[in-house]
Amino acid sequence: MKESPSVDQWLAEAKADESAPRCGMYLAHNGTVRELPKKLVREGVDDGTKVTGMNFSYDADAVDAAVEEALTWPGIEYVRVWLNEGTLAVGDDIMYVLIGGDIRPNVIDALQKLVGRIKNEMVREVEIAS
Repeated sequence: MKESPSVDQWLAEAKADESAPRCGMYLAHNGTVRELPKKLVREGVDDGTKVTGMNFSYDADAVDAAVEEALTWPGIEYVRVWLNEGTLAVGDDIMYVLIGGDIRPNVIDALQKLVGRIKNEMVREVEIAS
């Protein structure tokens, strides 16, 4: 497990970046390990199990490529991603994503698209259930 970054520090660094004058919005995502199993929140299947942790890994090269691609999306000027790894407990941070861009619709769409791609294509999450 890694030490989680400071979003305040990330925002300070983003606002000091050369891209800052072109950014009218920054949006951050912080994913955490939850107690409710994925099959319950995504499919409505409640078999009574609770998540006590998660084994988490990711493809770093694919994430780096996705960040570079995101910087080509309409209006997007700044992207930063951090992913944890190893055995995580409920409440632990899984990921942070910060995106800066010109206008709200572009930044919201980019955050949703990038987080979705990372979660669906680049990470491996194995829930530990009780």
